Amino acid sequence: MSEQGDTGVDEVTSALLTASRLLVAISVRSLSAVQGAVTLPQFRLLVVLSSQGPAKLVTLAGLLEVNPSTAMRMVDRLASAGLVDRKASPDSGREIRIQLTGAGRGIVDDVTARRRADIAEVVSRMPAGQRHALVAALRAFTDAGGEPPVTSLAQLGWT
Repeated sequence: MSEQGDTGVDEVTSALLTASRLLVAISVRSLSAVQGAVTLPQFRLLVVLSSQGPAKLVTLAGLLEVNPSTAMRMVDRLASAGLVDRKASPDSGREIRIQLTGAGRGIVDDVTARRRADIAEVVSRMPAGQRHALVAALRAFTDAGGEPPVTSLAQLGWT
């Protein structure tokens, strides 16, 4: 690759790292309203259930990239807080599926709405032409990374 190409990659990488810092800060602020109710890893579990629907413990552990025992402790704490339920699978009485409760969905919706509002505030301060360019650039970036497009607001949580 040419030196100019390397510089382009470095420049884009630096810009994305800076943008990711901003997005992480926004995400942390959005969780501050539920601080104490859930930890970041527990919130990730709630978001997975919100976007994927009821799931087996092993499936959740795989999606979260944690050990099943870690996922079980998270589910235990979330169930104690009334944020998830354990139900027998309709396909097999021996299989337990974990699903969001109304309170769990409320937390995901609240945190996602806060995050969306904070991001919208930042975006609104950008000139319209740069917003259009940003959309095209971010779509190209996520396509290159193999991330499927978001098709509903429920998918906008942090997974």
